[in-house]
Amino acid sequence: MAEKKHSNLLLLEILKEYTDENHILSTKELQGLLESRYGVVLERRAIYSNLDILRQAGYKISGVDDNGKGYFLEERQFDKGEVLLLCNAIHASHFISARQSDKLIKTLLETQSRYDAKEFTDKVYMPNPVKTSNKELMYNVEIVSEAIRENRTLKFSYLKYGKDKKLTLKREEPYVVEPRYIVYSDSRAYMISSNPKYRDFTHFRLDKMSNAVVLDEKSRKLPKDMDAYEYARNKLFMYSGDMETVSFRCDESIMDQMIDIFGADLNVISDGSDHFVINVKTSRQGALYLAQQFMEYIELLKPEDLRGEFRKHLKDAVKKYK
Repeated sequence: MAEKKHSNLLLLEILKEYTDENHILSTKELQGLLESRYGVVLERRAIYSNLDILRQAGYKISGVDDNGKGYFLEERQFDKGEVLLLCNAIHASHFISARQSDKLIKTLLETQSRYDAKEFTDKVYMPNPVKTSNKELMYNVEIVSEAIRENRTLKFSYLKYGKDKKLTLKREEPYVVEPRYIVYSDSRAYMISSNPKYRDFTHFRLDKMSNAVVLDEKSRKLPKDMDAYEYARNKLFMYSGDMETVSFRCDESIMDQMIDIFGADLNVISDGSDHFVINVKTSRQGALYLAQQFMEYIELLKPEDLRGEFRKHLKDAVKKYK
């Protein structure tokens, strides 16, 4: 049984859970919920007094004078649309496990009335079959953020899926890197890192990292010509490998997709009435994958050796279907 001295907080919890603009409670209903849920009995005057205390504390509560019916909480920490957007983004993110998604979504929905929460779970929330099975993601986000913030190196194991569809070690020896940024690309979260042994950046998926530990060793100061942001922005589909400038001739109909992939500052050169050319710096594998994805609408122009490599891929693919 709750104490009467906490009645204003208990009343706030009831307003959060049971009211919105479509569900308004009378004074009598507020009294009933206080008694049935918390065992607290309040007179009408005490209800009004507690509502005034909440309003003075900054909570916007609509009353009988405003709506002619009763009381409901007008403003919340998040608007309904904001919560639904966040919940859908979490649910659609493959790198967040189903259990972690459910926990995050539940926390977000608790900021809304029970009626709006039920509307989401009943009508919007459908099972996502491509969730990761690695439950360490949230810990990895914290530990990588700590390493970046404190400018320290990070040791971790990296996982891959085996034929049994279970995550297993990619190699026995742990990786030791210098974390630089966390980025999100292609519905996945990645750690961009550097390594004293190599000149360029590399990246790892956060949902495939395990046993991460921040080490005492400090990360190096990066050379001025090494830009982690530029690497992340141009690492098409997050394929590894050296970066190089690639030219594509594109059908005008896929301009939206190219802007989505490369950003609005993409340099576009008109090529006739219905085509355009773009020059982007990316990995060879990323360029080949893009050319395959949009085969009907893209021609890989340069470099010539990459164009020849793509031509070979096409020939090999045709052989498989003969």
